[in-house]
Amino acid sequence: MPEMMPTALLFFLAAAILPVLPQYLRALLLLAVPVLAGIILWNIPEGMLAQVGFMGLELEFMRIDSLSRIFALIFCLAAFLGNLYAWHVRDRVQQVAGLIYSGSAIGAVLAGDLITLFLFWEGTAIASVFLIWARRTEGAYHTGLRYLIIQIGSGVILLAGAVLYHAETGNFVFERMQLGSPATWLIFLSFGIKCAFPLLHNWLQDAYPAATVTGTVILSAFTTKLAVYALARGFAGTEILIYIGAAMTLFPIFYAVIENDLRRVLAYSLNNQLGFMVVGVGIGTELALNGTAAHAFAHILYKALLFMSVGAVLFRTGTAKGSELGGLYKTMPLTMVFCVVGAASISAFPLFSGFISKSLILSASVKEHYYIVWAVLLFASAGVFHHSGIKIPYFAFFAHDSGKRPKEAPPHMLLAMAITAFFCVYIGVNPEPLYALLPYEVKYEPYTTTHVVTQLQLLFFSALAFTVLMRTGIYPPELKSVNLDFDWTYRKAGPAILRYLRAVAGASGAYLGSVLSGWAIGIFHRFQHSTGPEGRLAQSWPTGAMVLWIAILLGVTLVVSFLS
Repeated sequence: MPEMMPTALLFFLAAAILPVLPQYLRALLLLAVPVLAGIILWNIPEGMLAQVGFMGLELEFMRIDSLSRIFALIFCLAAFLGNLYAWHVRDRVQQVAGLIYSGSAIGAVLAGDLITLFLFWEGTAIASVFLIWARRTEGAYHTGLRYLIIQIGSGVILLAGAVLYHAETGNFVFERMQLGSPATWLIFLSFGIKCAFPLLHNWLQDAYPAATVTGTVILSAFTTKLAVYALARGFAGTEILIYIGAAMTLFPIFYAVIENDLRRVLAYSLNNQLGFMVVGVGIGTELALNGTAAHAFAHILYKALLFMSVGAVLFRTGTAKGSELGGLYKTMPLTMVFCVVGAASISAFPLFSGFISKSLILSASVKEHYYIVWAVLLFASAGVFHHSGIKIPYFAFFAHDSGKRPKEAPPHMLLAMAITAFFCVYIGVNPEPLYALLPYEVKYEPYTTTHVVTQLQLLFFSALAFTVLMRTGIYPPELKSVNLDFDWTYRKAGPAILRYLRAVAGASGAYLGSVLSGWAIGIFHRFQHSTGPEGRLAQSWPTGAMVLWIAILLGVTLVVSFLS
């Protein structure tokens, strides 16, 4: 098999020359690179195409198979759409970071060994944080630091697991593993952090809404889906993932319903959608893994479309808070239409992309007799319609009239949203081209009467429940508030506990010091009473008594010497 240049290198070379180019060439380069990379990945054959020897290791930079190809292709498409959406950005830092970030994600997907995976894994972490810092606020700076610590920590854990895995197996090949050793558990934990497993998820809701308008769109596409790919590659069929994924689909629903910041709502919704993919990986059958890959592909598009529409609202109004928006359909009608398309897609309406991808995972769960998990996923689907399908467009465009009359989104943003919306509808209407890209042969018909009717009933009753809750005033209002999540334990409670323990330790130390000091002074006084100038030992002793003491000491010395 002939060697070829790693596709990720295209992005890195572009990032190296971009700062010296004029703006119009920079913008063209940002669009050309992902298109060129996509064409290459579409046409190259399967196999190991770029192997490099390094310090006695054989690093594999281009493993092309059906699983890696579909993720690499959607990453290229996401990079193109994100860069088109960010056409107006003049900030070289964001442009370079975006190229390195997307290139690293593609490089990680194509990695054939754990060391290469680690290198690109850390590349995504380091590059992506600049999309948060580019907002240039104090809050974004601290959020970026927290994000970087967690992402770098994930990489360190991955490296530790890779080293132990090499000690166990004698190789670094990135292939399917079995949980049961410290090495595989460490690698699993590393993937789980990046995939935002429950209790490890808060970096996502913390960081993504803190990024720039365009940075959030780019962030939403790569990191978590890279983790889904890594789980599908390394731990397909690991049953614990089924229950982790089911939990991931549930808990974000309740946070998303009460959240005021619409970008944070979408971040929770992203966590929820990842749960469906993780369930598919856990089931591990061909149908389930096809569902995971298809849902990741569709999710990147419709989630980007939702972040684009909310980002356009933020760009024009300066806020993404539901309590401060409403009535924007009057002056931003196209953005509203694209938002509704994204909402319909994530809600899995028939004829939209989410319907033909999510149904694969639901069918796989029933086929393998995970009926409770199937019911959980069905409930989670209704919840998605509530917080993303209805809440996002309703509170941004149709709720109370906020009085804001912003201009429509810029043309390049509208074009990016239009292309993304087209894919959301096209995939939903004609899923066969997507199914042809999936890792295994697809023998599945999503548009059966039972499936369509079941899904429509679910959506209509969910809409009815939302209407009743709104009319009766039971639905949580959009309030200016901060919701407490698990990160409160280490951001607020943890430091407070440490301060308390430090205060207790300081007070205990002071008390113990005073007690010891009192004892020491007492002992000193007693010693001084005996040996001081006025003490007993300072008095004149008779010669006979002195001779007696010397004899006693000599005797003790002789006894000790004899015994030793």
